[in-house]
Amino acid sequence: MKVVVSIGGSVLVPEPGAHRVAEHAAVVENLVADGCRVGAVVGGGGVAREYIGAARELGANEIELDQLGIDVTRLNARLLIAALGEESITAPALDYEEAGEALRQGNVSVMGGVAPAQTTDAVGAALAEYVDADLLVYATSVSGVYSDDPNEDDAATKYDELSAADLVDVIAGLEMNAGASAPVDLLAAKIIQRSGMRTIVLDGTDPDRISRAVRYGDHEGTDVIPDGVGEEPTYWAEHENE
Repeated sequence: MKVVVSIGGSVLVPEPGAHRVAEHAAVVENLVADGCRVGAVVGGGGVAREYIGAARELGANEIELDQLGIDVTRLNARLLIAALGEESITAPALDYEEAGEALRQGNVSVMGGVAPAQTTDAVGAALAEYVDADLLVYATSVSGVYSDDPNEDDAATKYDELSAADLVDVIAGLEMNAGASAPVDLLAAKIIQRSGMRTIVLDGTDPDRISRAVRYGDHEGTDVIPDGVGEEPTYWAEHENE
């Protein structure tokens, strides 16, 4: 099974320290030991936002701010690589070809951002499409895709299942609301729709949730099921009842 896991920076490194990074690395290593090929994409999180805020006050333009954010995502990616040790490449992949080659060679591939004006949400979706992954998992700080920002609206409804087209519509609605927080961005949703990539959006603050989702399809997040792929996948790393 080939899986791409997109880990939010605030999920991987909620605060300076090694503990959460080591837990995520252990999940990746265990999946590899089970025979999975794993590509990880790491976001910038709160550290990136702090740097970007400071640079904006200093007069940096938006492309410069994007580049600064990319630099932070690659620092976070290096933390994950350090925790993985010899099981991964020695530096973050800088483009999809480099990441794909690492996977073809049987290594864990780790990426941060790639280009200005593109979030790591979109990088994760594009990498999954590029390597023909079986599954894309977004490990976020919320428990799935909601009708509105659950941090702002107690009445927000969580979707257990969405088509890829419905995901695009939901995310487009969220992004039009000023200040609303979407678990994945609109470009990522459109790539998922285009590629027909089966996707799971879940709360990754407990890394074991990622493991269970990949191994058994067992999670409490949102399943994104593109048209034509069928209701039940047949490629889970393991079957829980075996």
